[in-house]
Amino acid sequence: MLVLVAPGQGAQAPGFLRPWLDLPGAADLVGSWSEAIGLDLAHFGTEAGEEAIRDTAVAQPLLVAGGLLSAWALETAAGGPVAAGAVGGHSVGEITAAVLAGVFDGDAALRLVRARGRAMAEAAAVAPTGMAAILGGADDVVTARLEHLGLTAANVNGAGQIVAAGTAAQLDALAAEPPEGTRKVVRLKVAGAFHTSHMAPAVERLTEAARAIRPGDPATAYVSNRDGAVVGDGVQLLDRLVGQVANPVRWDLCMETFTRLGATGLIELCPGGTLRGLARRAMPGVPTVALKTPDDLEAALELAGRHAVDAAAPADGRAPHGQVRADDAPDGRTPGTPVDGSPAVDTTA
Repeated sequence: MLVLVAPGQGAQAPGFLRPWLDLPGAADLVGSWSEAIGLDLAHFGTEAGEEAIRDTAVAQPLLVAGGLLSAWALETAAGGPVAAGAVGGHSVGEITAAVLAGVFDGDAALRLVRARGRAMAEAAAVAPTGMAAILGGADDVVTARLEHLGLTAANVNGAGQIVAAGTAAQLDALAAEPPEGTRKVVRLKVAGAFHTSHMAPAVERLTEAARAIRPGDPATAYVSNRDGAVVGDGVQLLDRLVGQVANPVRWDLCMETFTRLGATGLIELCPGGTLRGLARRAMPGVPTVALKTPDDLEAALELAGRHAVDAAAPADGRAPHGQVRADDAPDGRTPGTPVDGSPAVDTTA
């Protein structure tokens, strides 16, 4: 069974869209998205520097555009839809994944993520906050230290990686005295404490933007960041997308669900690399391809040819249409309950 995943904020790099825009029809597609949201995606994806594309209000739509563009290129090269058995995205990548699952179209996704990026940037400007990746160490030891400092485990990525979020002072204390047994604490170049209570004002703004969308139910098993559950109802999925900006990302549970559903191959959309790295450690034996440039399309097509599923047949264990199964939360929680814990070293929003 093939899984398609989309990366989150921090995966972008200057010029990462340049080779994709050389594909026939790509510039027109990106131009239409740019016009829809009033942001020159081609400029920011080809000419803008690192500081400009680090801006949350720019980075998030740019990443969704990159993911959708690479998915379009893969489908074009394949001569038709690539039959994935499950999809997922890390943080803002969840919006990309929702398009892959048929919940809404690319234009709606870009309008939603434009609102998301602006709202989160405004929330981050209220106070000096940030995030730091903690590499290594036992999860319980790391989370206990974060709780002691008043920090939130904003991203629990699996494979020995947790991202903490909170105030600048709290992060300074973490760096001065890291959790016992950890290898490194890396301060991330992000504007705020994403996926924490600091983002509550952004939820209110995003709720308004989401009202303009009439979601359909996903046609492919959609695995949610909240708890690793398979979500089969489009309205509930959209609600989760909105609330997730102020709640932890459980990518560890998403990978557990991919494994349980029978994943045998994984493709990470542009700008790929981060989620592929996590999967190689947490999903051993599952071949992976990261779509960094169009040169990677051939390998992705070969992988899809070996692992794609019959699009008419639900993946084994998939939730019934319109439902979320309680046992789709790998740790036994009932989906929809709060998660106490919380993205990848460079994938944070």
